[in-house]
Amino acid sequence: MNTPLLALEQLTVRYGGITALRTISLQVQSGELVALLGANGAGKSTTLRAISQLVPAASGSIRWHGGTINGLAPERTVKLGISHCPEGRRVLARQSVVDNLELGAWLRRDQAGVRSDLERCYGLFPRLAERREQLAGSLSGGEQQMLAIARSLMARPTLLMLDEPSLGLAPKLVAEVMEALQALHRDGLTMLLVEQNANAALAIADRAYVLVSGSIEQQGSAAALRHDERIKAAYLGP
Repeated sequence: MNTPLLALEQLTVRYGGITALRTISLQVQSGELVALLGANGAGKSTTLRAISQLVPAASGSIRWHGGTINGLAPERTVKLGISHCPEGRRVLARQSVVDNLELGAWLRRDQAGVRSDLERCYGLFPRLAERREQLAGSLSGGEQQMLAIARSLMARPTLLMLDEPSLGLAPKLVAEVMEALQALHRDGLTMLLVEQNANAALAIADRAYVLVSGSIEQQGSAAALRHDERIKAAYLGP
């Protein structure tokens, strides 16, 4: 098998005396869309924060293209090609849509490429094109989520990590966001998707891992997990 783009090996993360992740191991191959499922507090966000070096690993390793990246400064992970779209959108409310997008490209020097990627984001999310000069704080919740995803794309990442992109959105907007992620996946972008909305995530993912209290309890193809009775009972409903 090819060397995974990303691999977590026996990763443990603690917040003081609380163990948030317990020796978890997972892999993401180049071109995959991998979902990380679980209830609130299962450790999903902590996993992404550890990969981005926003929280330190207590033990275990985080490997990128086979090399360990434990202990890097967070901005170095961005330079490596890891883009993290956090939970809660966190757009700059008093800046325009286009200013927010350009901020996502702050490490880049290829101005022609940045302009091209701006147009790509507007094509992916036409509402952002219509509102490019509006203040981000005036956008609806769904539009702010689209902006947060587009801003992460402006770094031109090799791996896009998304933390609860459907959180708080109406079903129609959830569908729009998932369709956009599907389009990015078809274009070959590798993604690690954290979601409580297991139905939406498994509908577009290749594979998935299920976190329970900081440990990986199940893993497999998205298709298999959608038909797993334990997953249905816990996350998918009747």
